[in-house]
Amino acid sequence: MQNNSLISPNAAVNSSHDTSYIFDVDHRNFMESVIEASQSQPILVDFWAPWCQPCKQFTPVLEKTVTEAKGAVKLAKLDVEANKSLASQLAQLGLPLQSIPLVVAFWQGRVHNLLQGAHPQSAVRAFIDTLLKETGVSLPTEALLNDADRALKEANPAEALSLYAQILETDANNPSAWAGVIRGMIALNDLEGAQEASQQVPPDIENDAAITQARSSLALYQESQEAAVQLDTLQQEAEKDPSNPEVAIKLAIARNGAGEHEAAAQLLLAIITQHPDEHGQAAKAELLRFFEAWGLTDPLTIKMRRQLSSLLFS
Repeated sequence: MQNNSLISPNAAVNSSHDTSYIFDVDHRNFMESVIEASQSQPILVDFWAPWCQPCKQFTPVLEKTVTEAKGAVKLAKLDVEANKSLASQLAQLGLPLQSIPLVVAFWQGRVHNLLQGAHPQSAVRAFIDTLLKETGVSLPTEALLNDADRALKEANPAEALSLYAQILETDANNPSAWAGVIRGMIALNDLEGAQEASQQVPPDIENDAAITQARSSLALYQESQEAAVQLDTLQQEAEKDPSNPEVAIKLAIARNGAGEHEAAAQLLLAIITQHPDEHGQAAKAELLRFFEAWGLTDPLTIKMRRQLSSLLFS
């Protein structure tokens, strides 16, 4: 059943996005806003209709991804129901408008590529990334950083390092990119590469918080890797002397180096609970180093920080 409401199903979504990146087009401004504008910038056209349920589901995904591109591409939205004549003309030129949602990428006045149907954000992001590579248009630094950080968080350090390198080609003093390179090397278990990146950080940004945190992560990584070699020995020592907090802290560091992050954190929390003295303070300091190394927005960091707060303020 068709929905003849005059209110666009995308109106609520549009209000939360930068309208300079996303705008409506019709027969009056299609030539200027799409064909002519695409001479210098890729323009995506979202063909939709008020009655199209998949369009309503796809709209937030598409608009969110375009917004994340920070202006590298723009999105023109065309209601095919309200612009039947224009839609008919475009269909005669070969656009498959019988099936929507349909996203068409225009570049230099011509159709460059198509994305038909409702897709997850990963597919839309890949579509835009390919478009930008093929047209030679670069993502703004902020968007590249977001993509690089996302790749690193999703355990794809090679992709993240490639994106950080792109940023440093045009912005050699970007502290977030340098910090990302250090963290990316750590994620690849490339200690030498991480150390080399740390040494290459420009002097002007050495005191930036992002660099300080990345170097702290590097120091913890190196310490944890060295301790992980002694994991079995430390485990045996802890079993022989379970009340020894110094051995327990060393064991926690070793477990963290072995990838047993939650077990390491729980061990430190136990020390904090059992030893309200300098040993507890040392365990707390080590746990905070873990948080910094894992990333302050990492789900495990958030979970363990809540448990720490519960202990400290109970």
